[in-house]
Amino acid sequence: MMKTLIVYYSWHNGNTRRIAEMIHEHTGGDICAIDTAVPYPSEYHKASDQGKKETETGYMPQLKEIPYNVRDYDRIIVGTPTWWYTMAPAVLSFLKNNDFTGKTVVPFMTNAGWPGTVIEDMKKACPGAVIEHPFEVLFDSDGGSELKTPEAQLNRWISSL
Repeated sequence: MMKTLIVYYSWHNGNTRRIAEMIHEHTGGDICAIDTAVPYPSEYHKASDQGKKETETGYMPQLKEIPYNVRDYDRIIVGTPTWWYTMAPAVLSFLKNNDFTGKTVVPFMTNAGWPGTVIEDMKKACPGAVIEHPFEVLFDSDGGSELKTPEAQLNRWISSL
């Protein structure tokens, strides 16, 4: 059995955390959030403006240390919200600052209808990894927590992990 680590970054609304926790219930393993050393603003428009600037420049924020080492795992499931058509800068930092060579990486992303190039960008950020079962989870378009991806489809994907 593969030793699994689930890591995710989730902004204020918690959608990505929700999916990560669903995965954890099914797969077990270890789970932890990726947190930035300096938190993003909790006000949507301020966080959105900052996120736009950061994604456009490829900025990688400093992260708080997580209590796990990816070297100790066979499979790392990585979740991110979509920020300006790519992964959140915190996830970029996590992927770029760890060596995934020979590891299985399962990327998933949450979005509100604009998936952009998140999965492709995540694949590029962890060269040497074996990418399996990428998945997109759709929520309502006004930043809420209403799941739009059919629950049966989401459950099938989680069961495949």
